[in-house]
Amino acid sequence: MQVTETLKDGLKRAYTITVTAAELDAKVQEKLLEAQPEVEIKGFRKGKVPLAILKKQFGPRLLGDAMQDAIDGAMKSHFDASGDRPALQPEVKMVDGETWKEGQDVVVTMTYEALPPIPELDASQVTLDRLSVKADEASVEEALKNLAATAQSFTDKKKGAKAKDGDQVTIDFKGSVDGELFEGGSGEDYPLVLGSNSFIPGFEAQLVGAAVGDEVSVNVTFPEAYGAAHLAGKAAVFACTVKALKKPVPAELDDELAKKYGAEDLAALKGQISERLEAEYKGAARAVLKRALLDQLDGLVKFDLPSALVDAEAAQIAHQLWHEENPEVHDHNHGSVETTEEHKKLAERRVRLGLVLAEVGRKAEITVTDAEMTQAVLAQARQYPGQERAYFEFVQKNPQMQQQLRAPIFEDKVVDHIVAGAKVTDKDVSKEDLQKAVEALDEL
Repeated sequence: MQVTETLKDGLKRAYTITVTAAELDAKVQEKLLEAQPEVEIKGFRKGKVPLAILKKQFGPRLLGDAMQDAIDGAMKSHFDASGDRPALQPEVKMVDGETWKEGQDVVVTMTYEALPPIPELDASQVTLDRLSVKADEASVEEALKNLAATAQSFTDKKKGAKAKDGDQVTIDFKGSVDGELFEGGSGEDYPLVLGSNSFIPGFEAQLVGAAVGDEVSVNVTFPEAYGAAHLAGKAAVFACTVKALKKPVPAELDDELAKKYGAEDLAALKGQISERLEAEYKGAARAVLKRALLDQLDGLVKFDLPSALVDAEAAQIAHQLWHEENPEVHDHNHGSVETTEEHKKLAERRVRLGLVLAEVGRKAEITVTDAEMTQAVLAQARQYPGQERAYFEFVQKNPQMQQQLRAPIFEDKVVDHIVAGAKVTDKDVSKEDLQKAVEALDEL
């Protein structure tokens, strides 16, 4: 078996792998000997079938396996000896594959881009500000009032009063298109909060100003992307009768409200709100810290990038952004999306940072534990109530999904490792300052 280098240009590599006919025949013989004890053919006892007969019957099938094993073995030996790590799966092609005949040498070409050597990262060169926000009394009170608003009740308005946004109207309605009633377009005693946007756009606004007993013709047009295809884009008229009108009454900020949310009393509820707010602030502050770290890493460490990785990442970015701009398209049966220089620039950053974090994690022997993976799967499974077991089984059988769950955990652990060696200054800031820092992330 011989491996001959034919190209070494930057990160690009090409080799010719030759497996001699004798080596291939030896591999086939080896596989026949492995299989012989388990083979049973009419006229022979199990394990006593002559090799010549086995080769005649199973040789062609075993030849392909032997060829693959020999090439895989040569590739492994090459990577072990050279220390190369391919950026993507190497491309292997058989030379003269269509004319190859048994008894001839097997010659294949192997091409790939090697991962570049990553310069050592000196974490002490990284300087970061770790923002911290305390949940002040005003923020807790604001959150408490929002809770009270969601727990509001409604009480009848005075006779003759007119409806306004926030009021609850009880209506009977019948919807028609081109004068014909349509299925699902009618209802009785329906309580609708005006301004909740729970009905078709424009519907609720036309009931503002109505009083009990009024009959209102509501004219709307169904959205083009409406779920029912036979109504999408159609103009409709809803004949509505207002049967009751109520105004909102916020819940009292007292112990009874607290008990509705599982707290012992109002003081305990305030404590829970404070903890939740500070957890939200901590999460936002971490996002700001992580972005600052990645920005610095992008400038600190430079090296050649595998073009295949960059091109694949740029294509993925372009594809993702195209779907964000065309949310009505849910499948992937569309033409290719052209990548731009902007896509490529972002791809280069992502590939560079991904390689840096992977190398730091590898050298620090950072791993994702089984317990951490289980927690990640549990968190995702909660998004599918009643189908948790099916989701678990799906993840168990899907290595790609496992990697998708493992990757962010690994990245966060590597980030923590780098931050531990960086120069970090803790800073107490206001909620407003933190919000500005978070908004700045979207602008980059």
